[in-house]
Amino acid sequence: MDSVLTRLPIQSDPNVLVGFSTGDDAGVYRLPASSGPELALVQTVDFMTPIVDDPFTFGQIAAANSLSDVYAMGGRPITALSIVGYPNSSRSTQILEKILLGGLEKMVEAGCTVIGGHSIGDEEIKFGYAVTGLVDPAHLLANSTARPGDRLILTKRIGTGVISTAVKQGAPRGESAQAAVDSMLCLNRAAAETAIRHRVRAATDITGFGLLGHARAMAVASQASIRIDSSQVELLPGALESARDGFLPGGLKRNREFVAGCVEYADDVREPIRSLLCDPQTSGGLLLAVAADETALLLEDLKAQDIPSAEIGEVLEKSEPLVMVQ
Repeated sequence: MDSVLTRLPIQSDPNVLVGFSTGDDAGVYRLPASSGPELALVQTVDFMTPIVDDPFTFGQIAAANSLSDVYAMGGRPITALSIVGYPNSSRSTQILEKILLGGLEKMVEAGCTVIGGHSIGDEEIKFGYAVTGLVDPAHLLANSTARPGDRLILTKRIGTGVISTAVKQGAPRGESAQAAVDSMLCLNRAAAETAIRHRVRAATDITGFGLLGHARAMAVASQASIRIDSSQVELLPGALESARDGFLPGGLKRNREFVAGCVEYADDVREPIRSLLCDPQTSGGLLLAVAADETALLLEDLKAQDIPSAEIGEVLEKSEPLVMVQ
């Protein structure tokens, strides 16, 4: 996709605060000046195939995943349009109804109003939303504003991809599966609001490209390098066992190939950990870059809200390799 985007004509609009040139989580467009406070639109779209068997839960997860990009920009979601692919051959719409109800419940929790949508016939079920949010440009979070010396905070444990793959392939992962679902259902709203209170400099959410893929994007956009302490990256229960047992989704393997040329691992970083750092996450946490003197207060505030956060690394002056994993 990146190779295609670079060949497109470049548009110029001074109101575009964040476009696709930095590979950020959402686009941001400044609204025309009025008598009220300055505001900008945050716009994003995301849809996915079922990651769990229960249609209501799938709808919830898809909604949380779609909302995440708005939170990653420091925004507040206000409206959403549903995107549905559903088999024309299906004689029952009960599954679709449950998916839509699950998504709606999560949108209500977020204070985001579903105002329409679009559906097509598709033999493989797909569901998600195009979400619009609002953000104060002064509090905009982007992936391009991390600075050397910043500490990196991750606000969710990782491993949803390998655990979901294990479940799909019939491995017994009862407690692990529930922990992964609970994580995916959790909105990033509280984490984003806390980040703004503590003057976080940059942010991105960890989704399909995995932790290292999104860390790479932040490093490239910020013209910096990143060091990850793998021992501090918290894992979902059962994630390490799933990786050790070889339940690696196709996306994980593609992510490892994608970052191979810019990531260097210390010799003592074990193979399952290397895989998990590239595990594609669904509705993953936020990766926050914050000034060193604000890190302890940010972590204290996050943990007081039971947000499973940890300091996992730092931003460095740009060098080779782009991302170092210890």
